[in-house]
Order: sequence, then C-alpha cells, then structure tokens
Amino acid sequence: MPSVTVTVGSAEGLHARPAGIIAEAAEKYDDDIEISIADEDAADAASAMLIMALGADKGAQVTVTSDNSDAVAEIAGLIEQDLDVE
Repeated sequence: MPSVTVTVGSAEGLHARPAGIIAEAAEKYDDDIEISIADEDAADAASAMLIMALGADKGAQVTVTSDNSDAVAEIAGLIEQDLDVE
C-alpha cells in the first residue's frame, strides 16, 4: 500500500481550516485514505473532525496511506502546505 511521510506546513497545525481542505480533497476519491502520526491510530482523511483529533502541530511528521498513489500524493501535498494562507 503506497504511503508517504510529510511534515505539517500549516502554521497552526491541522486545525479546522486545513483539516476541512484536506477532507474535501479526500472525499473525491473512492479509495480509503488514512493519515497517522507515529504509532497512533490512523484517521480517515475524509473526516475533518478525525484529522483535527490527531493533534498534529506545525512540523509534525504525518504519514498518508492509501491504495491510490494519486490520492496519497495529493493529500500529502496539501499537508505540507501552509493552508492557513488565503
């Protein structure tokens, strides 16, 4: 299963705004996409609430996993960006 580990780029971490953007992007894929920190339980990338529950701060290492490598690349790319900038 493809996965990639990236660094959270949003200044305030994966709070409401970035989590919502990521979840919206994940919803367009039919494949399951999971986001996890270290050895903690994975969160469904299509759920903003579950993403926020990870408590990922700026600079945290987050792993994105899915059977769909395009989904992994898109979600990982979003996580690396500062999504607090409009």
